Amino acid sequence: MRGIEEDEDLPHLWQKPAYSVILEALEKLRVEPPVWGAKVSRSEIIKQQAAVQTAHERKEAISFLSSIIKSGLSWLGDDDEREVIWEEASKRMSERCGRTAMGEIIRSWPFENPDYGSFSLTIREPPLTGDSLGLKTWGSSYALAQRLHEFASGPLAHLVRSSQKTEEVLELGSGTGLLGLAAASIWRKTVYLTDLPEIMSNLEHNASLNRALVEERGGRVEAAPLTWGGSEEEVDPRFRSGKRFELIIVADPLYDDDHPALLASAIDEQLALNPDARVLVMVPQRDEITKGLCRTLRAELGRHTNPLICHHENIVDGEDDWGDGNNDDSQQVGFWWGILGRSS
Repeated sequence: MRGIEEDEDLPHLWQKPAYSVILEALEKLRVEPPVWGAKVSRSEIIKQQAAVQTAHERKEAISFLSSIIKSGLSWLGDDDEREVIWEEASKRMSERCGRTAMGEIIRSWPFENPDYGSFSLTIREPPLTGDSLGLKTWGSSYALAQRLHEFASGPLAHLVRSSQKTEEVLELGSGTGLLGLAAASIWRKTVYLTDLPEIMSNLEHNASLNRALVEERGGRVEAAPLTWGGSEEEVDPRFRSGKRFELIIVADPLYDDDHPALLASAIDEQLALNPDARVLVMVPQRDEITKGLCRTLRAELGRHTNPLICHHENIVDGEDDWGDGNNDDSQQVGFWWGILGRSS
């Protein structure tokens, strides 16, 4: 975290400091979230963030920010400069008002295996406000990502490692992007990270944050909006042709009763008709509701003109999602994974 040192004075507005002087002071007051490990719960991160802020913040900083927000800054004489100062002061104030306003959590997710070496992905999770399911990293994404090398040498070898291997992978419901970024890094493929338009800003940020690492490892990522069941106008041009991808991945995609049908349609629209094409899905078995949604998804996938059947499946144990922001105690659940393809 950055901050103003105890012996460093903040500028006084009555002295009408220049734009650059105020902006520099605001920059020094920025609270940068540290990078946390994957296994630290969200609630613990929030507690530690609050403790760090309490230890380092001074009343003068809050007073300074409040005075800027209330001030007309008339001496600056430039509307654009005033807007920048007000916006930056508001951000600095928000960073000091708890988890929801402050923001983000940044985590490092480690991967280590003799087959592909060691690397870590850095993932940002923005504030959890409103409908924010796509703004947090779910446990199933990490659980599935850690097994990608097993699928590459097993039931997906014909798509990942053979001479006829596919070069492009589609991820549906990418959320923060952890699974797709791991797939690009481990499988050395071009992976399209997709989600709802309102999720894209953070998804694109995480893609940019990890792009150099992914490309160094021989992969590539692109982020694009893709709404399940959206109109033709809502569909990105890259996905309008349909039935293009021979490999689709998706983790923890089911939360409402309409999700199984919407996801099944999205998969059917994008999965190639090639009988070797596959979908890799993981769904946590949290309770009877999620188990029922998983059964419904499988039934929906079998109802299309070119139905999908399950070729491989299993349930593995893992830690579920690290909470909802209020109760972050992780719990052990079974993660069902299935590999499905077109019936011949």
